[in-house]
Amino acid sequence: MDIAARFDLGAGAKLSDGPVAKGRQGAVWRLETSEGRWAVKTAFHPTSEEGVRSATVFHEAAHAAGVPTPQVRRTVQGTVFALAGDTQVRVYEWVDLKAPDAGLDPALVGAVVAAVHRVPSAGTGPVDQWYREPVGAARWDELVQELSAAGAPFAGRLAGLRDELVALESWLEPPLALQTCHRDLWADNVLPTADGGICVIDWENSGPADPGQELGCVLFEFARTDPGRVRALTDAYRQAGGPGAVDRRGSFSMLIAQLGHITEIAATDWLRPNARSPRRADAAAWISEVLDEPHTRELLDALLEATADSQAR
Repeated sequence: MDIAARFDLGAGAKLSDGPVAKGRQGAVWRLETSEGRWAVKTAFHPTSEEGVRSATVFHEAAHAAGVPTPQVRRTVQGTVFALAGDTQVRVYEWVDLKAPDAGLDPALVGAVVAAVHRVPSAGTGPVDQWYREPVGAARWDELVQELSAAGAPFAGRLAGLRDELVALESWLEPPLALQTCHRDLWADNVLPTADGGICVIDWENSGPADPGQELGCVLFEFARTDPGRVRALTDAYRQAGGPGAVDRRGSFSMLIAQLGHITEIAATDWLRPNARSPRRADAAAWISEVLDEPHTRELLDALLEATADSQAR
């Protein structure tokens, strides 16, 4: 199958010898044609047109609204996907991206996140449990026991964090102001560009969420323990018309739920390697992203205090 022809990308197509980027959900290849360069994305777990319809429409609306993000390229038939042999592919405008950097200019991050949250959307449908439900004390205990018995190198660290994780889950509250959000605004997806800007990628997980709870995730990822960065990010977000606010412990509900489920899945992958994490080293590296810099109550309370200071000024 000629990818360039199916997506009307121009003549003289040349695909990179291997993927230029690879994540847990898929890989990206560079395609060069007479019309320019394109990002061809393959997913490790194919889905249907219907399965990506709402997320793709939201991504296209964000691009139209001026959010810095690669434009979606549809096939000549108007579909998102095409098949290259047995492989499902989709295509985006090419953007020269740099490596993930949680130290990005917080004012730029705040303004871009506000732009995402201002994209008109209905936010209808149920909120996935990934963003709102606890792992639960019983499951944490089960994991700690299994990992210890199997000799996992991180078992002791997870055991030491168990009480903290359970206490954090007591902060969870339902999202209050639902709208469509990106729901994956980590440093891997809010990337610096070669020209000094920021680009938001990977919109596949977009769906209903509370923008204030998503802002809590962004503050943790890009500000962490620096009150000055918290203030700069929240000030820029507010000045750009962002509708969300981090004003109570429940504002970190999405963060607590997501990181809890990531930790649970990474631990499970170590116990039972699979296509997502074929080597135990992959799962250990994934869970270390949480264990190395845990989202403790002390840290999140400090973030909350810094946001209160920003709003009071």
